[in-house]
Amino acid sequence: MIPFNKATALVLFAAASAIYAESPQAQARLTVVPAEDVDWGYLNPARGELSPGAANLWGDRAVDTATGMLVRFDKGFQSPPHIHNITYRGIVIKGQMHNDDPDAQPMWMPATSFWTQPAGADHITAAGADENLIYLEIDAGPYRVQPSSKAYDNGEFPLNLHADNLVWQDRTELQSLQTDNLEATQLWQSDTGVNGAMIRFPAGFSGSIETGANEFRAVLIAGEMGYRSAASMKTVSTLKPGSYIESSGPIQHGIVNQSADPVTLYVRTDAPYSVK
Repeated sequence: MIPFNKATALVLFAAASAIYAESPQAQARLTVVPAEDVDWGYLNPARGELSPGAANLWGDRAVDTATGMLVRFDKGFQSPPHIHNITYRGIVIKGQMHNDDPDAQPMWMPATSFWTQPAGADHITAAGADENLIYLEIDAGPYRVQPSSKAYDNGEFPLNLHADNLVWQDRTELQSLQTDNLEATQLWQSDTGVNGAMIRFPAGFSGSIETGANEFRAVLIAGEMGYRSAASMKTVSTLKPGSYIESSGPIQHGIVNQSADPVTLYVRTDAPYSVK
């Protein structure tokens, strides 16, 4: 891993709702999208206002590519039974979500809960709070909603992991954590080495995530976080849940938690990183 060097400082410039940085020597790239600048549409455009809202954070859910998106649900939303053509992962950012077989009793999952929905499996999705927001991720697309009559078994099994059942590990168990009071939970890993985890930063934390990954993507799941640019290490903005950070190449992501509550960040990456 290449440490950040002021001699190769990144040049920042604003582009619409994103903050972009590039280092000519290291070819490092950085994009930061605050939650309030996300561009919203419909998850299922054919249903119009009956559809949950959706916003691509990266990728494009309408084509054959990996994609990460935000999805928001009105209070009382319940989908009809349906399937998807691809497997997806979901993390609750806000509210209470239920995702299971059509006949299953509701298990309401609060913020930081994690679930997977296999391609072809019949299910419903419901929302139980005034405001409901999730992060949804696919490894291939396009993302489509299909009728239950097309259900099939793809050999995978669903997972509903309530926030209270997450297993958090500290620096004594994870090499990526190099400071006391940090915690992380490993959620998934692919055969290609791409993996996903959530990192929990305690109140008062001030430090950084150092990475040289080709793919580093982070979504703020819980809490409010000060983010500092790799160039100046000055606070760029206070990010709220649903905000997105992306980088490629050697870079430092400065993280500040000035609140009394923990900050939880979901990280998808293809290489090791260190939090210190």
